[in-house]
Amino acid sequence: MGSITEKDYRKLITVVIPNYNGEKFLAPCLDSVLSGNCKAEVIVVDNGSTDKSCEIIEKNYPGVRLLKLKGNTGFAHAANAGLMLTRTRFAFLLNNDTTIDGDCIEKLYEALTRDPRAFSVQAKMLSMRDPGKIDDAGDYYCALGWAFPRGKGKPADRYNQPGRIFSACAGAAMYRMDVIEEIGYFDERHFCYLEDVDLGYRAKVYGYRNLYEPKAIVYHYGSASSGSAHNPFKEGLVPGNNAYLLHKNMPVLQYALNAPLIAAGRLIKRRYFAQKGLGEAYNKGLERGTALKEKEKYARAAAAYGEGPVKDPVPYEAMLSEFDERTADMLPLYLGEKTAFELRNLPGYLKIQGELWANLVRRVFG
Repeated sequence: MGSITEKDYRKLITVVIPNYNGEKFLAPCLDSVLSGNCKAEVIVVDNGSTDKSCEIIEKNYPGVRLLKLKGNTGFAHAANAGLMLTRTRFAFLLNNDTTIDGDCIEKLYEALTRDPRAFSVQAKMLSMRDPGKIDDAGDYYCALGWAFPRGKGKPADRYNQPGRIFSACAGAAMYRMDVIEEIGYFDERHFCYLEDVDLGYRAKVYGYRNLYEPKAIVYHYGSASSGSAHNPFKEGLVPGNNAYLLHKNMPVLQYALNAPLIAAGRLIKRRYFAQKGLGEAYNKGLERGTALKEKEKYARAAAAYGEGPVKDPVPYEAMLSEFDERTADMLPLYLGEKTAFELRNLPGYLKIQGELWANLVRRVFG
């Protein structure tokens, strides 16, 4: 592959960084992106931050395009806002609490363009607190209905081989924009959490692949916006998002096949979070999942009867009981719907089922 000039990269790749109150992380993140070998266009989508995030960008990074949303609409909406401003063939979605190695973007681009059926490629995400340990080497999804990061907390040198993964973590992943236009953007009913697994799952149904590239290095602080790995806010979202994800992506027969394991997975999670004092949040999350499914069914039925797209503001589409009041009138940019079963996608479903079982073994036996 021949060398690509800085000018060419700007025509090929856009870096999209959603930000919410990331004041202490933004400068290191942007410095690492802007000082790298690949000088791509950079868009920061600020999700109604109340700190000095926007001031830092406006004062110190005049070359960075800043889109200011008036309130916190969640990761999915902010990511979509940046992606919809993208005019290049590829988009590199990056968390604000990260820094990247100088050739990271270049390595992701090379990996993605080597495989014409690849939709996304994820970087090797290392813990910023302990760079010798993996933060995320690709996301897996298993028949228990669990998503989990590959290699979390394990020695980084065990994950030096590129390969296929179930889905790419949107905290450090490059995507083909033409495929996003084909299969849809991040579903904003998720608000945040699992929207990237949903997108990767959708791509696999359509026969595309998600890849992992260990030569592309990203250092990740982790939980910068939510505050911790487990908290009532997160556990009030994840179970519902997961139920919604399964509803949209699994055909009826496939869901019936996996239903006993999904039920077992929920029972295990319920007991786990009850022991952590988060049982109520988890149960409310499941209730929210039921509401999300009904929301999608209603919108689909309305469209079938010719009523056109039915959209409520983002927090209402996401069925949030508490939300940023500034977003009460902000409409979503993209809402997903149940993927209609088509015979041509049968190979994709069969491959996915094999992965669900294989990933169950990986999750249980490490």
